[in-house]
Amino acid sequence: MSRPIKSVNSEEQVQESTKVLNVRSAWVSDFLRYAEHERHLSINTVAAYRRDLDQLSAFMGQYEGSNSWIWDDVDRVSIRSFLHELESRGLRRSSMQRKLAAIRAFFAFLQRTGRLSTNPARLIRAPKRERTLPSFISEDRVRNLFECIGDAAVVDGTFLPLRRWALLELFYSCGLRLSEVYVLDRPALDLDERQVRVLGKGKKERIVPIGGPAIKALRAYLRVRPPAATRAVFVSVKGNRLSRDQIQRDVTKVLATVADGDRLTTHSLRHTFATHLLDAGADLVSVKEMLGHASLSTTRIYTHTSVERLKHVHAQAHPRGGE
Repeated sequence: MSRPIKSVNSEEQVQESTKVLNVRSAWVSDFLRYAEHERHLSINTVAAYRRDLDQLSAFMGQYEGSNSWIWDDVDRVSIRSFLHELESRGLRRSSMQRKLAAIRAFFAFLQRTGRLSTNPARLIRAPKRERTLPSFISEDRVRNLFECIGDAAVVDGTFLPLRRWALLELFYSCGLRLSEVYVLDRPALDLDERQVRVLGKGKKERIVPIGGPAIKALRAYLRVRPPAATRAVFVSVKGNRLSRDQIQRDVTKVLATVADGDRLTTHSLRHTFATHLLDAGADLVSVKEMLGHASLSTTRIYTHTSVERLKHVHAQAHPRGGE
């Protein structure tokens, strides 16, 4: 009879594995603190970095066949294998690009702080991002929608309809992100000067003009806003800051009435804002500043939206525009 194989999971190995895991986690925590407090990245970005690195960690455990791996073990081959697995799951290339950016930033931090000698992700090419045209709402549909919800809110005169009206008007009038509306405080709104001070990505501030209809909606809402409310502009019935999810639900519920099969969200109003400005002749640099984009290349996607729509109009209206 053969002798039983001695277990390799000794107490010393378990302790060593726990020690390795603690060091790995500590390095990630140090990086996330650096990202938040020194690079001043948004809470959402830092949370996304954490998820991406957790996902890489889970993959490395499977890739190495052990939980005793260390960050020095991660090389270009393992990172490419990680990206290949994400692709096989059907993950969008834009999401893969973001994950690779998080991995690059993490290893750059480890190299800069002397914990690693090289950055294995530095020379890895990101997958080409598929170009998708953002969804937006036509001017006619926007006009009809806002007239309906505005009239209904004024007739009703109560808190919730007026809040919903003000939310939609502000998103469309200023092209704000959901995160920017969520953190918006009352002192940032200057209705007399018709402008709002916005805290955008990277905690960068910008001033965005507010249109007349949005001013009207905001004044109506602020008159019924709970007097004991927090500094937040948009609050619940109890006066607490309205959550991101509730803001999204309020807006999405209204937009569903004009969705025409599309899934429209708060970001759709941001896309609509930019598209309508460019269609009306606004210059790209001004739109970039109002959107808070770091680069013109990000804003240029809205010019593609306009061109695609012009192609459709040409194909439909020109005698020889079709097939």
